[in-house]
Amino acid sequence: MTRIMILSILVAVISCSVVEGEQEGLRMDDKTVSILNGLVGDNEPGIQYVVVNKDSTIFESNVGMSNIEKGIHLNSKHTMAVFSMTKTLTAIVVLQLVERNKISLDDSVSDYIEHPYNPRISIRQLLNHTSGIANPIPLKWVHLSKEHASFDEISAFNKVLNEHPDLDAQPGTEYGYSNIGYWLLGKVIEQASDQSYSDCVTENIIKVLGLTSNEIGFLIVDEHNHAKGYLKKWSFMNLFGRFFIDGNLLGEYEGGWLHIKNVYLNGPSFGGAIGSASAFSKILQDLLSDQSKLLDEKSIQLLYSQQQTEAGKNIDMTLGWHIGKLNSVTYYFKEGGGAGFHSEMRIYPDNGLASVIMTNKTSFNSRKTLNALDASYVEN
Repeated sequence: MTRIMILSILVAVISCSVVEGEQEGLRMDDKTVSILNGLVGDNEPGIQYVVVNKDSTIFESNVGMSNIEKGIHLNSKHTMAVFSMTKTLTAIVVLQLVERNKISLDDSVSDYIEHPYNPRISIRQLLNHTSGIANPIPLKWVHLSKEHASFDEISAFNKVLNEHPDLDAQPGTEYGYSNIGYWLLGKVIEQASDQSYSDCVTENIIKVLGLTSNEIGFLIVDEHNHAKGYLKKWSFMNLFGRFFIDGNLLGEYEGGWLHIKNVYLNGPSFGGAIGSASAFSKILQDLLSDQSKLLDEKSIQLLYSQQQTEAGKNIDMTLGWHIGKLNSVTYYFKEGGGAGFHSEMRIYPDNGLASVIMTNKTSFNSRKTLNALDASYVEN
């Protein structure tokens, strides 16, 4: 869902105070606090920010509002939709299935599920976005949370495949981001594990790390514990984006912000996870640990191994992460953005650090913001 942010504009914001209660016992860095204070104004959507190493939380702050209408401040337990950040969870489960000899990275996807694309597309190519499968803007690939009980994912999936059966490039020849590709991976996971995608992630990631459904999952378990998503009233997306999205998703104005009703993505494996920054930081802590509960050493190395096209050209992608640099330090990241929310998580393996930022507003420059925030903790 990250393309939705192309339609929105970054809004300049003013200063506010930090919610102090969530930070007791944690190191408070003046520069970090100052940056966070400058990102959220009075009665505006909030931000969760967490920095961890393998053993502990180094810094955590929660600023702004979870619910503008009711004046509820955002805290560390509030969950948000993370959209494409889900893709890293999908990649982890795929690598777990490889470890268990359920699948192989170079298996043909068509060995597991039917699809209209080139039969030689491999699981590896779906993971690293070199399958050549198109990436139409998925603004309408959502449904209201209240409709979820009767939602038919298989029909929605087949409809997308039928409407977009052509490749943008031959498999393995070039990088091309694809939500459809990760939706297909979800179906491979279901076939190989004999579980639904959400059950597989729950059993093999969430429960393994001792997390609960109130902290992370694929459903809004408690409406009161879930932050309301917002869109800036005076924004390009609000003024013109409504021509492209379902009007049923739009709620009421709360001050200068339009509430976006709770939605689920039609394909959970490309963007359906819901959780808090704190919960996602626990996953990153495990990947930094000396003995991961989620993956063996070989699989973790795959998470950090730069991928190539079949011609040997490097792409800025691993099997599950995009690759970036901050002050010459390599990091691996996944960003997600969509209806009312925006997020990004990063891991700096050489520095033994990881960070997560989440906000309950659509328009947010997470890349620029994390560069500024993480610089206080990342050293060359």
